[in-house]
Amino acid sequence: MNADAKPMSVAHEPHVPLTEYYANEQERAGFIRQMFDSTAADYDRMEHILGLGSGPWYRGQALQRAGLKEGMRIVDVGTGTGLVAREAARITGDAKLVIGVDPSPGMMANAKLPEGITLVEGRAEAIPYPDASFDFLSMGYALRHISDLSVAFAEFHRVMKPGARLCLLEITRPQTAWGRFLLKIYMKGIVPLLAYVVGRQKKGTCKLWRYYWDTIEACVPPEQVLLTLQAAGFVEVRRHIESAGLSILSEYQAVKPA
Repeated sequence: MNADAKPMSVAHEPHVPLTEYYANEQERAGFIRQMFDSTAADYDRMEHILGLGSGPWYRGQALQRAGLKEGMRIVDVGTGTGLVAREAARITGDAKLVIGVDPSPGMMANAKLPEGITLVEGRAEAIPYPDASFDFLSMGYALRHISDLSVAFAEFHRVMKPGARLCLLEITRPQTAWGRFLLKIYMKGIVPLLAYVVGRQKKGTCKLWRYYWDTIEACVPPEQVLLTLQAAGFVEVRRHIESAGLSILSEYQAVKPA
């Protein structure tokens, strides 16, 4: 380790403000909500095209690796159109055990979910449920859209029962320059082009996927995410990496102490 390197601190903003899209940090939440609301009808189609190994099979496997089991009550934060919540319902065996929370009414309105799943408008930093409500908490590819990771992780800890488990799925920046180049070309060039061809909200959907890459490129490193989870009171904190060519699929796992 470099002796001059600064010690890593807990993370607050998941990435620096991306002023190409919004003027300052105060405007980010409104920008993100408007962007997802306006592109919600195209989201599932484009997510399927984007792929990157994050389809239903992978989501289900990730939840099970983190400890989701039949009969557990789960909250899926940043649920969007319910892609993770759908797999959670299958694993728990009862859709009524699954709660989805998201700040975008448009995304939730376009969710195609089993009957019984509850969808609630809310943010990661302010989940509208009492303390110790859930056996499991999940988040699929939304960590980069949180305003303050430290606040959100403390909120996750609050709503989880003692002994509850956590699984945060995220796409992380490849470590090699070549890997970053390939992924950037794909996500900031090819995917927006496909979005323009097949999307209904062409300009908005193109912008969404360009923004998606920029947040990946600017996001705080995985080590800082793990440190912030530990600082929020979680134990057994680890990052599981699914090797999918570029090793970009990260699963952050943790447990609330019993």
